Amino acid sequence: MSAEISARPRSRAQKRTNDPEGLRKKVLDVAEEAFQARGYHASSMGDLMATAGVTGGALHHHFATKKALALAVIEERIAAAVEETWIAPVRMAPSAREGVRSVFAAVAAELEQQGFVRGCPLNNLAHELSLADPDFRIALAGIFSTWRQAIADKARADQQAGREQGIDPQRFAALAVATYSGAMSMAKTAQDASVLRDCLMALEQGVTRRRRRILHRAL
Repeated sequence: MSAEISARPRSRAQKRTNDPEGLRKKVLDVAEEAFQARGYHASSMGDLMATAGVTGGALHHHFATKKALALAVIEERIAAAVEETWIAPVRMAPSAREGVRSVFAAVAAELEQQGFVRGCPLNNLAHELSLADPDFRIALAGIFSTWRQAIADKARADQQAGREQGIDPQRFAALAVATYSGAMSMAKTAQDASVLRDCLMALEQGVTRRRRRILHRAL
């Protein structure tokens, strides 16, 4: 029995030594989940270490401070989530408007099946951290900028192909991002994903009316 007990710490230590990237990923997984569920300020390093099952030395080997860990979550996990949820689908869609429509519908359907709304990961951290530290604000703003630019680039490509001549790509992108962000905040508060469908309908109606006015003035 004593030999078995003494062997266990060596086994865990050996695993940590042999899989530093796995340990780093585990810490990021735990931190990402905690920051979304409880928030950055309510998540202590002690809680994160306990949940991840790592020592302070192992955690600080990868992330010297809690701020460094949060920046890694923002730059690696939140940016990747926006890429997967928004940027890639919009780029692959037949048009910018169809891409925006498909993302709203897909997220609403997923949340309805899930049964609860935790909110947009980017929004959640932006609300909590943008005024807390300039490095957080810059990292979060960069993701918003990349997101907006992807939609604007798609809308501009639509225009070059002879479609959507009545919209301003940059303004359309800003409106799409703002509408989604606001809709997710309301859906989180109400715990009702149908808000996304309502906001999408309003967005499409507004863009269509503006497009018609611009085209009418051009005739």
